[in-house]
Amino acid sequence: MSQALSGRAAGTRSRRRRLSWQRMAAWAILVTLILITLLPFYWMLRISLSSNRNLSAHAGSLVPPEFTLGAFRRVLGIATLEEATAEGGSGAQINFWRYLVNSVLTSTVITVCQVFFSAMAAYAFARLRWPGREKVFFVFLTALMVPPIFTALPNFVTVKQLGLLNTYAGIVLPYLFMTPFAVFFLRQFFLNISREVEEAAIMDGAGHARRFFRVIVPMSSAPIATISLLVYIGAWNEYFWPLLVGQEDSVRVLTVALGIFRSQTPQAGPDWAGLMAATLLAALPVIALFTIFGRWIVNSIQFSGIK
Repeated sequence: MSQALSGRAAGTRSRRRRLSWQRMAAWAILVTLILITLLPFYWMLRISLSSNRNLSAHAGSLVPPEFTLGAFRRVLGIATLEEATAEGGSGAQINFWRYLVNSVLTSTVITVCQVFFSAMAAYAFARLRWPGREKVFFVFLTALMVPPIFTALPNFVTVKQLGLLNTYAGIVLPYLFMTPFAVFFLRQFFLNISREVEEAAIMDGAGHARRFFRVIVPMSSAPIATISLLVYIGAWNEYFWPLLVGQEDSVRVLTVALGIFRSQTPQAGPDWAGLMAATLLAALPVIALFTIFGRWIVNSIQFSGIK
């Protein structure tokens, strides 16, 4: 009996030892992946805190070879031309605040409108019963297989004929309404909401609009926040379409402005420190949104309609 107990205890210790090593290996892999993910951001920060004069001479240094905030001062427009030239800057200018406002404005309008219309379409596909619903939804999803570049030319011709080139409306119009992915994403959550809850609202005399705004939307706050963040990041990172229809400085967004800022040095090397500083500043709003809504994203993974 005692030998059996001792053997069982030895087996338990062996399993615990294996689990401990497995847990340590999992943590090691996780930390490695995190470091690999954060390395580009650290390298951007390292370059932005350096001066262009010392970047090539100390290319392998893990710390800024000459710590300075001159690149951020140039981007924010508070450095003189003499100060920029002294630190190896090209003298190129970037109206950062103007472009930041343009990016925030267009991304916010796209996110609000697209999520709103996608949620209504998802409600129709998930909660309403009408002939041919599944077939229409299947046809609607086939749009996911169409590359966006195929629709760029028709959209450009349409925007041009409407006289919306170099306007905010021309930039946001192709993204303003529902998208197949957003509708599919929200429909999956709407399907999981209990029918009893909606039937109770119907017994209280609630129509479709009231059930949508008073029942479905409040119970789907997590997935709506998730798709809103995804749409906002996509709109914020959009480059080709704003470059195509928003060439004037008054409506130029940050992504386009960064590309133009890099190309404004035909006779010298690019202002890498200034470019990295502008890129970091441009990424801060998205990082802040992800930090704020991170909990909602984790909750939405549970695919549950009732909390």
